[in-house]
Amino acid sequence: MKRELTQMAADLRRDSETTYCMAHMPELYLDIHNACVMYKLWTYISLVEGLRQRRCAYTKEVRKLEHGLRQLFIILGEKCHGDLVFKVFDCAALER
Repeated sequence: MKRELTQMAADLRRDSETTYCMAHMPELYLDIHNACVMYKLWTYISLVEGLRQRRCAYTKEVRKLEHGLRQLFIILGEKCHGDLVFKVFDCAALER
């Protein structure tokens, strides 16, 4: 799921319909074994919601990305809580 979301975000940055509003977005890289992943997910979800508030990206693909990110956030936060093993605590690694 993380690969699919990462690819979807990259595709939106290149798509002619959404390139204008996605140009300022950071690249999305997720590592579920990095302790900062929940913060990174929540931050990216907030940024995607901000796009929609500015009426910049009311496309189905942007809503699909937001929904997928929320799903992954819920899975990691609620379903996998306690089962996840964070091997790294390096927030800068998620900003590459």
